Amino acid sequence: MKYILTCLFLILLVFNCVNESENSTKKNYKPELISYVNPFIGTGGHGHTYPGATVPFGMLQVSPINGISAWDWCSGYHYSDSLVVGFSHLSLSGTGIGDLADIIFMPVNKLVDVSVTPKKNRDSLNYISKYSHKNETAIPGYYQLYLDDHDVNVELTTSKRTAYHKYTFKKGDIQSVVIDLGFEINWDAVTESSLNFEDKYTVSGYRFSKGWAKNQKVFFVAKFSKPITESTLYADGLLKETINAKGAKVASQIFFDTQNNEELFVKVALSSVSIENAKDNLRAGGFEFEDVKNDADSIWKNALKTIEVETDVDSLKTMFYTAMYHAQLAPVAFSDKNGEFRKENDTIISAKDYTAYSTLSLWDTFRAENPLLTFIAPDKVSDIINSMMAYYETKNILPVWTLYANETNTMTGYHSIPVIVDAYLKGIRGFNAENAYEAMKTTMLQDERGLNHYKTYGYIPYELLDESVTITLEYAYNDWCVAQMAKALGKEEDYKFFLERSKAYQYLFDKDTGFMRGKSKTGNSWNEPFDPKHSNHREHTDYTEGNAWQHSWFVPHDVENFIALHGGDAIFTKRLNQLFTESSEITGDNVSVDISGLIGQYAHGNEPSHHIAYMFNKANKPWLTQYWVNHILNTQYNTTPNGLSGNEDCGQMSAWYVFSAMGFYPMNPASGNYEIGSPVFEKTTIKLKDNKIFVIEAENVSNKNIYIQSATLNDKDFNSTTISHKQILNGGTLIFKMGPEPNKSWGVKQ
Repeated sequence: MKYILTCLFLILLVFNCVNESENSTKKNYKPELISYVNPFIGTGGHGHTYPGATVPFGMLQVSPINGISAWDWCSGYHYSDSLVVGFSHLSLSGTGIGDLADIIFMPVNKLVDVSVTPKKNRDSLNYISKYSHKNETAIPGYYQLYLDDHDVNVELTTSKRTAYHKYTFKKGDIQSVVIDLGFEINWDAVTESSLNFEDKYTVSGYRFSKGWAKNQKVFFVAKFSKPITESTLYADGLLKETINAKGAKVASQIFFDTQNNEELFVKVALSSVSIENAKDNLRAGGFEFEDVKNDADSIWKNALKTIEVETDVDSLKTMFYTAMYHAQLAPVAFSDKNGEFRKENDTIISAKDYTAYSTLSLWDTFRAENPLLTFIAPDKVSDIINSMMAYYETKNILPVWTLYANETNTMTGYHSIPVIVDAYLKGIRGFNAENAYEAMKTTMLQDERGLNHYKTYGYIPYELLDESVTITLEYAYNDWCVAQMAKALGKEEDYKFFLERSKAYQYLFDKDTGFMRGKSKTGNSWNEPFDPKHSNHREHTDYTEGNAWQHSWFVPHDVENFIALHGGDAIFTKRLNQLFTESSEITGDNVSVDISGLIGQYAHGNEPSHHIAYMFNKANKPWLTQYWVNHILNTQYNTTPNGLSGNEDCGQMSAWYVFSAMGFYPMNPASGNYEIGSPVFEKTTIKLKDNKIFVIEAENVSNKNIYIQSATLNDKDFNSTTISHKQILNGGTLIFKMGPEPNKSWGVKQ
C-alpha cells in the first residue's frame, strides 16, 4: 500500500511539473509577427489592394482576378465580389487607376469555349467560377482559393521572379488550364498577344497592351508538371490548327494527363525584355511548391522583424504588421535576372550593380513610404534612385509615376526629388550624388507641366493651367528640396536661387480667407467664385483631387513663415483645428472620389492631408497633434477588408500608420527630421544597421492615455516635438510618459 501511495505521489508531482511547464511555455509564447498580417485588409472599400502572393518588392504578384472593370477593382480584386475569371501575374497595390492583370491562368474541369473575346466583360466567359471567402486564404507569400464551379483548389506562391501554382482537382475529373491573353480590365487594352507550345510541358508567349502603361510588353514562359495531352488554340476568335498563334487576343485551353494524380503544378516567369529572359528568370529545379512557399514565408518574416512592437491589443498588431506588409509590396523589381530591362523609349539596357524598379507612385509615396524604406529596406533605396536616374538618362527629366517601362505622368509635381534628397541627407550613398543633383536641377528648370508659367510668374496662374494651386505648392516644395541638396553639395548660388523660389506659396495665400487660392496672371485678383468645400475632379479646378480646405496646408518646408502669414500661432491653430471640426460636406457636381476618410474637411483617404495633423507642433500646440493623430489612428484604420479609408497607393496609406503608431512622422519628408505624435504601443524596437537599436517606450499608454506628459531620450530630458533621423540612427531609448489630459507645457517653445 505504501508503495502504491508513493507511486501516486510521484505521478502527481510529475503531472504538476508538466502542467507548470506547459503554463510557463504558454505564458512566454510569442506568436510570429507574420501571423498578424491580414492581406485582406484594404481589399474592400476603396483600399484597392490585392490578396495574392508576392515577396517583398517582388517582380510578380500572382493574384485572383474578378473580371470587373470599375474603380474599386483597380487591383483586379474586390472583397465584395464572389466570381473569379482566373489568376494573373501582375497586380497594382492600392492605386486609383486600374491596369495590369496580365497573363491569366484558370484551372477548369470541363471543356470550355475560349474563342469568346469579351470587351472588359466577364459575363460571356464560361470558365468563370463562383467562390466563397470561407474557402479562401491569404498570408504573406501564399494565397488559396477553392473554385466552386470547377471543384479545384488553387494555391499560389512565388519567389522573386517565378510564380508557382498548385491545382488540386477532384478525383476522376478532367484536368485542364485556360490561358487567356486577351481578357482586359479597367484601362488595359491588349494590342497583340502570342502563345507557343514549345514541348509537351512548356508554353511561352507575350502580351502587349496599352492603357495606363501606354506601351506595356510582357513576355512569359510556363512549365507544367504533367505532359500536355491536347489543346485548343484561338486567335481573335478563330481556331488555329498550329502549335502557335498570334493576334490581338489569343487564348487556349490545355488538357493534361491525369497520371492517377489529382495535383497539377505550374511555374511561370515573366520579363519585360524577351521570352529568353523569362526562361532565364524561371527558377531552376522542379515544382517544389512547399519549398518556395516556405522560402517566401522566411523572406517575409525577415522583412517584418525590422520593427517589433509590444502591446496586449492584438488588433493594433494586426494593423501595424499588415501596414508593414503593404509598405513592402511596391515598388516592384523590374530588371531581369541578367540585369536587363525595357526603358521608356523601348530600348533594352542592363542595370549595372543594382536592381531596376518600377511602379513608382511618387506623388503618394514621397510623403512617408519612401522615408519608411530608409528604415526597413535601406538596401532598396539606392536601387530605386538609380532606377529614376536610368529614366532621366532617356528623358532628361526625372520620373513622375512610372509603370512597367512607361511614364504615366499621373499626378502633380516632381517627387522623385524629395526621395533623392531624403536618402542623401540620411547618409545613403549608393548613387552618384552629383549626377542626381544635376537631374533634379535640370528637371526643375525645364518648361514641361506648367514650369514655364511657374518660372514666368513665380506661381502658376489659374487661367493657364488646371490644378494651379496644388502644382505651385508642390513645385515650391520641390525647389526647397533641390536647395537642400545644393547646400549639402556646396553649391551656394544654386542653394540661394532654389530657396528663394521655394517661397512661391506666398503668392497664393489669401490673408482674408486663410486659404491658398487660384491667382490671376495680373497678380491682383483671385479665381472667383470661391467655395473652399468645392471639388471638381481633375478639370477646371485649382486643386488636385481635393478642395481648398485640404490643399491649403502644403508648406511642409517653411511652416514657421507659413504660420506668420496667417497672423501667428493663435489664428493658425484656430483655422487648422477648424479643418477637423468643419462640416464634412463637399460641394460640386463632379466631386473627386478620392476625397474619403473625412474628419471634418480633413481627408485621410488621400495623401495631401497626411502631414497636416503634425503642423500643430510648429504652432506650439503639440497636444492638438497628439489628439488628432490618435483620432486618425483610431478611426481611419481597422482589421476588416474595409480597413483603409482610401487607396493604399503603393504603401503610403500604410506607411502613415507605421510611423504614426510608433509615435513620429516625416512631416517634411526631405528634412531628415520627424515630428512627434502620439505612440500607441508600450514599446517599439527599431533594428538599425551595425546592430544598433532604437527603442520607443510609452509608459501608461492606453486608448485614454494619449497625451505626452514628459519624455527622456537616453536618460536626459527631452522636451522637443522634433527628433532627427541622425538621433535615431545613433540608437538609444526614447521614453514617453503618457496621460489622459494634455500637458500644455511639454514640447512648447518658451
